[in-house]
Amino acid sequence: MHSIQDRPSVSIIIANYNYAHFLPRAIDSALSQHYGDVEVIVADDASTDNSAEVIASYGNRIKACRRKANGGHGAAFNTGFAASRGGIVLFLDADDYLYPEAVSEIVANWEDDTAQMQFRLHLVDERQRIKDIFPPPQVPFDSGDVTPQLLRRARYQTTVTSGLAFARSALDVIIPVPESEFRQGADGYLVTLAPLYGKVTSLDVCLGAYRMHGNNHSVFAEKLGQRARWRVEHDFHRLQALADQAGDVGLEVRPDANLRDPVHLEERLASLCVDSRRHPVAEDSRLALATAGAVASMDMNVSLRRRAMLAAWFLSVGLLPQRMAKAVLSWKLVASSRPAVLARLSRTIRHVVG
Repeated sequence: MHSIQDRPSVSIIIANYNYAHFLPRAIDSALSQHYGDVEVIVADDASTDNSAEVIASYGNRIKACRRKANGGHGAAFNTGFAASRGGIVLFLDADDYLYPEAVSEIVANWEDDTAQMQFRLHLVDERQRIKDIFPPPQVPFDSGDVTPQLLRRARYQTTVTSGLAFARSALDVIIPVPESEFRQGADGYLVTLAPLYGKVTSLDVCLGAYRMHGNNHSVFAEKLGQRARWRVEHDFHRLQALADQAGDVGLEVRPDANLRDPVHLEERLASLCVDSRRHPVAEDSRLALATAGAVASMDMNVSLRRRAMLAAWFLSVGLLPQRMAKAVLSWKLVASSRPAVLARLSRTIRHVVG
C-alpha cells in the first residue's frame, strides 16, 4: 500500500465528558500503539467528575486540552484537532479503546488518495467482555468513491467515531464542525463530508472496542421516540452540511436524498409512530414513509434475502394497525423489547442471512 508519506505522523484525539471511569482505558490504549509517531490528545469538554485528575496523572505523555465550557461532541473534536499535528487523525470516544496494532494496520493500508479509513469494532460491555461485532460482518462496508451514494441518499455504510481515521488534508477543509448542530454525533458530520475529498478505505478487521453501557448517547432503549427524533434531526443537519459542502466542489445533492435512505426512513417512521405530536415533519404519513422505506431497502448493499426482509418490515409497520405497528417497530429497534421466541428467531436469522 502507498502511505501519505513513508512514516506519517498520527494523532489520536480522545473526546471526553464525564467519563473518568472509562478514560484510563482509552488513554492507555492510545499510548500502547505499536507505532512510533503517535501523539495522544485528550480534549476534555469541561467535565465535572474527576476527569481532570485522571488526565493530570499522565503528565507530559499526553497533550491535555480542557475546555472552559461544555460545548458537546463537535466542540471537543474542534478543540482536539486544533492542537493536533498528525497527517492521519483518529477521534476516539473516551468510553472506547483501541487495540495495540490499530495504528500500524491503518498506516499499512493507507493510500495517497485515502480521505477516510474505517474498520470494525468489537462490541463490549462495561467489563470489556466481547458481545458482538459492529458493524455486523454480514453488513459490508461501502468503499472507494462513495460520493454517488452521498449525493443520492446522503448515507453509505460506515461506522462510529472510534472505528474511523481521517486524512488531515480532508479535515482541514471540513473542520470546524458546526458546534450547535452537532453537539452529539459529530462523527456523522465528518463521515458525510470527508469522502468528498478522497476515497474511503475499509478494513474488515476489529481494531478496537465500542463499549455499550447505559450512558451512551446512542442508547435510548426506554426513550425510542426521543432517539428517533434526534436521529431524524441529525440527518437533516448532515444533509444541509453535505449540500453546502458539495456546492463548494461543484456537486449537487438530491433534495429528497433522505427519502432514499432506509436508515433515515426507519427512524423517521419510529418518530411518527411513537409520538406523532412531536414528530418534526408534519406532512409525513406512515404509509408514505413505509413505502419509501421498502423501495429504499431493495437498493441496499446486502443480500437479496436481507433486503426483502427489511422491505417487508417497513410495509408491516406502514399497514398494520397503530398498536401492532408500534410493537413490530420496537421489536426491531430495541432488542430488549422482543419476546424471547422472537429474540431467538432474530439471532438465527442474523446468522443465516448473509
